[in-house]
Amino acid sequence: MMDNPAWIALALSLKVAGWATAIDLLLGLALGYLLARCRFPGRELLDAMLTLPMVMPPTVLGYYLLVLIGRNGWLGGWLQRSFGINLIFTWQAAVIAAAVVAFPLVLKAARSAFETVDRQLEQAAHVLGVSSFGVFLRVTMPLAWRGVLAGALLAFARSMGEFGATLMVAGSIPGKTQTLSIAVYEAVQAGQDDSANALVLVTSVTCIVVLVLASKLTPKRLVND
Repeated sequence: MMDNPAWIALALSLKVAGWATAIDLLLGLALGYLLARCRFPGRELLDAMLTLPMVMPPTVLGYYLLVLIGRNGWLGGWLQRSFGINLIFTWQAAVIAAAVVAFPLVLKAARSAFETVDRQLEQAAHVLGVSSFGVFLRVTMPLAWRGVLAGALLAFARSMGEFGATLMVAGSIPGKTQTLSIAVYEAVQAGQDDSANALVLVTSVTCIVVLVLASKLTPKRLVND
């Protein structure tokens, strides 16, 4: 059963989406909290720059990633020269592409969730002698976790469906970099309708389950806003 191309592509997609979501969650929590709690010059500009992947064509993002992590890119070239690491056409490149494309979903959800937390509760914890990090763990996150998790699930679904940027930096290598969305494209191009139908069904069911979970977790205040 696991030799079926659809299941291989699904396993790879879940792996890529899982890693991409974990990266987005770590960065999204930190930057979302920064944007929600701190006032500094250029805050909204930073927010706009971080949200840019949501509206920018995936192929353009893929080009930027090639410039960054390609063998001739400043980061990719340094990794190649210093450690012999080549990211292009690897599943790690697919993770980077998916993480970049899906990041705004976590950022926006985290910022909105943190902004709904009553500041007076945090201040009361500070008065009681709780450290700033302790307040974040014991007050802020317990009140904001539903919104943050909803954003993470949406990012996971978006990572599952990523195509353009992934194709540019990771290519389409069966069993190595060929995710579900790329496998669908290849099956259609090859005229393999049965395979394409199976891949589309697996992708659709997976994404619907994730979206239903995200809908149930989203706080009503975030929905109404």
